[in-house]
Amino acid sequence: MHVDLRPRHHRQKSEINIIPLVDVLVVLIFFFLVSMQFRNLTLLQLTLPEIRTAGQEQVSEQVEIGITPEGHLYFQGSRVSEEELVRRIERAAAETRARPVLIIADEESNLRTLTFVMDTCRRAGLDRIRLQSR
Repeated sequence: MHVDLRPRHHRQKSEINIIPLVDVLVVLIFFFLVSMQFRNLTLLQLTLPEIRTAGQEQVSEQVEIGITPEGHLYFQGSRVSEEELVRRIERAAAETRARPVLIIADEESNLRTLTFVMDTCRRAGLDRIRLQSR
């Protein structure tokens, strides 16, 4: 009879402890969410809703005018005609001429429409005009 006197070493199964990995991932996700620059998706897509509420005529600190690729105009989020846009710009300028104007035009929009909007703002006395870009 043969007896093996050598000690038997059992090989331990290797494990990966994923708890620290999950902790690091949670911290990274939280960091990216906090530091991300959020954009107004309705402005990027230029699919702005019509507002049918009583506060529709209220003008915020900044006048926002949107131009779609098809040439549709939006004033503060609601679709308007060229004549209505002129009236609303004049009404906003009557409140204060120091009000800034932000024009959000799609890159495929017509240059004629953009120049019409800019000329209308300048004629009304709103000279602080900015163009939204990516």
